[in-house]
Amino acid sequence: MKVGFIGLGNVGGKLAGSLIRNGMDTYVFDLNADFVAEKVAVGAKDGQSATNMMQVCDAIITCLPTPAASSAVVEEMLPHVTAGKVWMEMSTTDAEEVKRLSALVIEAGGEAVDCPVSGGCHRADTGNIAIYAGCTRETFDKVLPILTHMGRRILHVGEIGNSSTLKVMTNYLATMNLLSVCEALTVMKAAGMDMAMTYEAIAISSGNSFVHETESQLILSGSRDVNFTMDLIQKDIGLFQAIADRNDVPLELSPLMIEMMTDGQKRYGERAQSDRMIERLEEATGLSVTAHGFPIELVDDEPEERGYEVVPKR
Repeated sequence: MKVGFIGLGNVGGKLAGSLIRNGMDTYVFDLNADFVAEKVAVGAKDGQSATNMMQVCDAIITCLPTPAASSAVVEEMLPHVTAGKVWMEMSTTDAEEVKRLSALVIEAGGEAVDCPVSGGCHRADTGNIAIYAGCTRETFDKVLPILTHMGRRILHVGEIGNSSTLKVMTNYLATMNLLSVCEALTVMKAAGMDMAMTYEAIAISSGNSFVHETESQLILSGSRDVNFTMDLIQKDIGLFQAIADRNDVPLELSPLMIEMMTDGQKRYGERAQSDRMIERLEEATGLSVTAHGFPIELVDDEPEERGYEVVPKR
């Protein structure tokens, strides 16, 4: 299959890199010509435009920063959708919007897959990230060989829209983890605990989490650069809050989290790195929540392996 990839940013560039590295016939496109040139230099073909990608490729993947960006690209491709063409949405987006766009693609004779990723940029870089795929079983079987070159664990979640719903839920949980880790580390620093020891104490305990094992290290090293910005977090937790509102669930923590992130943006900038939320507490206490020996960037040290489908327990 010829695979097109549109959107070569922090996550998309790494996912496209996995396709290229694993020998897929990959076409790429991005508004940033330098990003395209980088991928062409390692084996991709220049897709030239979204229109050309839909004409040339069998499957076209989008990984874009906003629902509006995805909408613009899909609407550009729509006149060129024919039977057998597959649009794969890997952006974190609104479930209702991905349903709307998917219906247009299917009406034009194509197929659609709602397949966002979860697990961080460092795992996107090594093909070890997790992927949710919402689509028919027939379409899932068709695109699974593509997905297994980009992700380690692939979960078929039923109909289109389910993936996006689940993805914003996981980002809500990750953000809650981040804010609680910031508070825990600051309190331990104030209490005089050694921070390297504190890190290990959490890591071997019931309080451990994926966020602690990754982002706590970047907080403690002082780098505070997880390749995920506050504006993207606000988008994701806002989408989660919208799901709660549509379903009449009176959340208490979610509005507080949105308020805290808004304050962080006011202090450090709309697109500040999300790990800088620790600095709100450092400023309030006069403490430096850092320690020696922690990395300034995350590297996935798991060996790259071909991905596989995860089958839920029934």
